[in-house]
Amino acid sequence: MLARRITAHEPDGVKSNDARIQVDPVSPPNASSAESLARENRPTAPLLWKICAILLVSCIRFGSSWSSGITGAMKTTMKKELHINNTQYSLLEAAEDFMTMNLILLSGPVTDRIGGAGAIVYGNVIYSIGSILVAAAAQVRSFRFMIGGRVILALGDIATQVAQYKMFSSWFPPNNGFASMLALELAISKIGGFAGKSSANIIAKNTGDFAWVFWVAVFMNIFTNVATVAFQYFNRVAERKFGSNTDPATGEKLTEKNKKFELAKIIELPWVFWGILAFSLFQTSTALVFSQNATELAEQRFDVDSITAGWYTALAQYAGFFIVPCLGMFIDVLGNRISLMAFCGAGIFLSMALVNWATDTKGTAAAFGVYAVAASFGPTLIIDGIRTSMWHQSVFGSAYALKIVMNNAMNIIVRIGTGVLQDEDNNSYGRVVIVYVALAAMSVVVALILLVMSYRTVDLGHLQWTRKQRNANGELWNERKRMFQEENGVRNKRISRGCFACLLVLMTGGWVAFFWGVATGNNS
Repeated sequence: MLARRITAHEPDGVKSNDARIQVDPVSPPNASSAESLARENRPTAPLLWKICAILLVSCIRFGSSWSSGITGAMKTTMKKELHINNTQYSLLEAAEDFMTMNLILLSGPVTDRIGGAGAIVYGNVIYSIGSILVAAAAQVRSFRFMIGGRVILALGDIATQVAQYKMFSSWFPPNNGFASMLALELAISKIGGFAGKSSANIIAKNTGDFAWVFWVAVFMNIFTNVATVAFQYFNRVAERKFGSNTDPATGEKLTEKNKKFELAKIIELPWVFWGILAFSLFQTSTALVFSQNATELAEQRFDVDSITAGWYTALAQYAGFFIVPCLGMFIDVLGNRISLMAFCGAGIFLSMALVNWATDTKGTAAAFGVYAVAASFGPTLIIDGIRTSMWHQSVFGSAYALKIVMNNAMNIIVRIGTGVLQDEDNNSYGRVVIVYVALAAMSVVVALILLVMSYRTVDLGHLQWTRKQRNANGELWNERKRMFQEENGVRNKRISRGCFACLLVLMTGGWVAFFWGVATGNNS
């Protein structure tokens, strides 16, 4: 039944794997072909197994999300304890982005090649080492040591993210569970981030030493390691029992790992993918850099201590966790991804405008409330949009890695720049928030351009499709894929490679900004 269903959805002129095997009955298939055929004949994993796997992966991410929330909450404390200024603090944050930006390009293709399940183990080992180094750096009050630890920690964190989203893409097609399961994981991740950010200053105050905050994160990582071992056992059992999944709309076989590196597919990702990345360039960078400074901003605007400010900003950043699963189900059933991107961009812009122009307590509180809702939409929309825009699911890990590269390069530039602005403005956020407003405004512009174009071309318009529309138009999507690669192949490949070249230029900008921060003595 599985073999016949896959064949029925294949484009004209493409023979199924079964047909290729039956053509030559004299030559028996080799071991790898026999193993592949046996896997295809197994039933697909039931929904309950997939949900259990996602919960285990979410437990792995819970520990890293806890750690990612504590640094931004302790900006004031860290500047005091490490004797650094705003530019140096920004350099500490940018150090993660810099090394990740350079090495994630390798991590994406490797994850596609070896599979997400294998990569998640290596990522967690690296993360564990980095977590211990960061805690040790805090213990000895060493700024340079902490930079090194944060770099290693970040590499493990990003490797784990790429691995888990690669696995999700092999389990669920667009409009058929991918957004829902992604949103479930992101909601659990938000709970971990909220717990870390809200408790960081409480732990620091009650223990009398801010280093204990980072040691608690190390203890949380023990839980993460246990979850990793449990997931590996679960995944091995699932691989023996179940076969590969198939996109019901297009008939595409979803892969968790590839037989070879597919660099051409990475360089020639469709222009729709780059359109989604253009939105992420401004929306995600606004959200990340604002979150980095939100606690200190709350201390200044609300005139409260770091513990109270940490609670305020934790609520602003993570209170929307309950919206995320609902959003995932909405996207799977009703689509409208680009319309939701426009809503998300407008919400982020409104919150940044309130931070900039409504500087009293009520205005800032309203800004944090709007931000809590709008920021909850971004990750699910962008990651699901990337997956839906792609012709080939097999290189999703690499595609997500490109998104991380782009955001990290932009974050370095913005973080270093805003750190300098804040130092020159006597630690005030008067100039810094103008940058936030400009970035948020650009995200709205990009979203509106995509929305208008979605009515003019199916390649972009299909991101608006409902589940029913996508399942009914699978052959149309296969035809658009054929046209992209054949009739319009030369032009489309030129556009895709041009966008990839622009990404490399942005990376160069990130290098320049980072090395400028180092060269001007901001790493001392």
